[in-house]
Amino acid sequence: MAITGGPNLNSVPASQKQTLSTNYLDLSSADNAGWGQQYVPDLMEKEAEVFGPRTIAGFLSQVGAEEAMTADQVVWSEQSRLHISVKGTVIVAGSTNGTFTVTSDIDGNEAADGFTLANHGVRTNDIVLIASAGIVTQCLVVDADTAVIQVEPYDKADLTGHATGAGASTLLVVGSEYQKGTSYLDGNGAAADSRTPANEASFKTFTNKPIIMKDYYEVSGSDASRIGWVEISAENGQSGYLWYLKAEADTRARFNDYVEMAMLESVRGSNSTVVDTTLGASSDAGVGTQGLFDAITDRGNVTSGVTGVNAATDLAEFDAILAEFDKQGAIEEYMMFVNRSTSLAIDDMLASMNSYGAGGTSYGVFNNSEDMALNLGFTGFRRGSYDFYKSDFRYLNDLATRGGINSAATSAAIRGVMIPAGTSSVYDQQVGQSMKRPFLHVRYRASQTDDRRMKSWVTGSVGAATSALDAMQMHFLTERCLITQGANNFMLMK
Repeated sequence: MAITGGPNLNSVPASQKQTLSTNYLDLSSADNAGWGQQYVPDLMEKEAEVFGPRTIAGFLSQVGAEEAMTADQVVWSEQSRLHISVKGTVIVAGSTNGTFTVTSDIDGNEAADGFTLANHGVRTNDIVLIASAGIVTQCLVVDADTAVIQVEPYDKADLTGHATGAGASTLLVVGSEYQKGTSYLDGNGAAADSRTPANEASFKTFTNKPIIMKDYYEVSGSDASRIGWVEISAENGQSGYLWYLKAEADTRARFNDYVEMAMLESVRGSNSTVVDTTLGASSDAGVGTQGLFDAITDRGNVTSGVTGVNAATDLAEFDAILAEFDKQGAIEEYMMFVNRSTSLAIDDMLASMNSYGAGGTSYGVFNNSEDMALNLGFTGFRRGSYDFYKSDFRYLNDLATRGGINSAATSAAIRGVMIPAGTSSVYDQQVGQSMKRPFLHVRYRASQTDDRRMKSWVTGSVGAATSALDAMQMHFLTERCLITQGANNFMLMK
């Protein structure tokens, strides 16, 4: 019987003691994958963390709250303005001594405010101020049956001097005056006139819907039981030599970031796109959800700064922001979350307000001495009656998140956001009463059967076996939406 050695049998003797490929286990060969090199390198087992904290989640937890919901959409109502003021067009010589044709409400956002020309709220015998072209005239309303309001100036012949362009004038109701023994008449006192209708309280209703987000991670049973030589440390604090621990933790951290990023960036669908068909949109709900940036763009305020590059880089721009806030809710405490360039620009703006000391820079909470670390940054300041607290927003800086998008589309870049501190009072139609909530809060689907705030579960045959799959699958799911109440008090910085 013949015995034949395999083609790779290592049976060649060496004439002296030395390391040769014929007498040493060389794992650098194709068969042995590089384990036994003659000169072993100095192995650094610890994985280097070169990007610092890689997650951006945490923004919403700082400025908002979370609350459960059981419906397919959230409906809430916000107060309308208390006083009556509209924009319109002046005709110097109308039916009496001038007319004012109502063209829009004071915000110019009739669709969101529920405003129509038929319910402008101005009534006969109202005292009004009409302003345009640097002129203010006090008038008495003598007929307000339609959108064309007939007015009679108190101390002038007519409305000469007022701008006659479309929507160029503003009308404000400041009171009323009636003749003795008269009633509420809708018109000029003719017998056919009916009683002036009472003004009803109004409100604005908004809706948003949750979206379902999913992700999963999978590792085979063999890989889950294999020890690696690189020591890892995951974002959730796990460490060790099992590489799948890192991969699973990274997937979880990335999903948490996606949850927050979607609440910032999402927009509602239009029920007319391929996306609607793909996601099976219904006419009553649609697809998508309105995120923070879209809500502020749609219902809030946007500033592009003086130069159009950095927002709020000088006091003139900040004063313009304050003036806009005064027109809105006048919330006097704001959190500013900004990118790096805007943060530094605000620091420079505040530093320029200080008369530099003779011995060097002197701005800050106290005079900086030469023997201490120089503090060139500011965390907050007060202007007028407003307090602003500044914080860097990592999401707007990181190249792998909004920072990269801002670099690629500078004209549409988002530099920061101003969020009012405190709570707002709204009428919740699900609860059936007025409630105070933070201006920002997340609604997630939950019931006694299933809590979908942040679900995670394991399937497969690794660990507790649930199926015949020779792998472990980690599943993540959430269903939620962001509610931006009182968006008129927010400012998006572009």
